[in-house]
Amino acid sequence: MTITLYAQPYDICATGFYFETAEEYDRRAAANVNEFGDLVEEYEIQFIDGDDLDADLAKAFGLNQVNFRRFLEAAEGYSDDEKIAFIVAVDECGYSIDRADDADIDIYRDTDMRELAEQFVDEGLFGDIPANLACYLDYDAIARDLAMDYTETEIAGQRLVYRCG
Repeated sequence: MTITLYAQPYDICATGFYFETAEEYDRRAAANVNEFGDLVEEYEIQFIDGDDLDADLAKAFGLNQVNFRRFLEAAEGYSDDEKIAFIVAVDECGYSIDRADDADIDIYRDTDMRELAEQFVDEGLFGDIPANLACYLDYDAIARDLAMDYTETEIAGQRLVYRCG
């Protein structure tokens, strides 16, 4: 999907413009003057159109005139999993955008704490549990314990549970 951004001038005597690529921005910014003929130099960059995941990615980037090129590269070059990991690292775990790609994060998709507790028991995280005792496990209590290290969030309409390393 195409991403559309808007360059809103800080100069109130100038008009902004829409763009989709860094090259288009460069071309239009070089020709953008205010009503007095002065070149416009500073812009607020706004995310206008694209899919929900890219909108969340723009928010995580704190989209601005300095980093919009990097954002466009990430939006085009990152897989959905990489975008989600970046968003969680920056928005949820507090990593800077420069260090987000190196973040140690465990992410579980389309789940909540209780389902994660059940998954961990099924995978043997708590050892072998005899079948005759498994029905007595308190998954809600396990989920509460997991909530000490894991957090639930929603990104682009998708439920996630994550743990920052």
